[in-house]
Amino acid sequence: MLALPGGAYVYQGEELGLPEVEDLPESALQDPIWERSGHTDRGRDGCRVPIPWSGRAAPYGFSPDDATAEPWLPQPGDWAGLSVEAQTGDPAAMLELYRTALRIRRDQPALGDGTMTWLEAPEGVLSFGREPGFMCVVNLSAEPYELPAHARLLLASGPLEDGVLGPDQAVWLAV
Repeated sequence: MLALPGGAYVYQGEELGLPEVEDLPESALQDPIWERSGHTDRGRDGCRVPIPWSGRAAPYGFSPDDATAEPWLPQPGDWAGLSVEAQTGDPAAMLELYRTALRIRRDQPALGDGTMTWLEAPEGVLSFGREPGFMCVVNLSAEPYELPAHARLLLASGPLEDGVLGPDQAVWLAV
């Protein structure tokens, strides 16, 4: 789903759609909360795994070929398709969605300073507008949602069918 502006903490790798690594071996855990909690809270290490840049195997271009040490946390063996290299140029990839969103953000005056207004929407759908002429709609429900009238689609987190926003999808609209 397309990320919305949030708090100060941003998940490392969210621009690549990287999942939280939940199966790190206990011997690799480094977040201080692991020790302070008596080994009951694994902490944030699952979202601090090094980003995959390129290649088909760990360390996915994170370390130089002649590195003598492994990265501080192990990377999953199935991240080759999630690397920057693999996602670059793929219009369906999370990285390209982020890049497009950043370009649109620079070009849309409504995405600078200004007032946000919550718009009416059914339960499970969040919708807000900003002047001049911007609307964001996020469908958090399990049901499709017919988009409100708009001038044009700026960005969608997934394919739309006949102006319908599917579950777990978001759009930016010019209105």
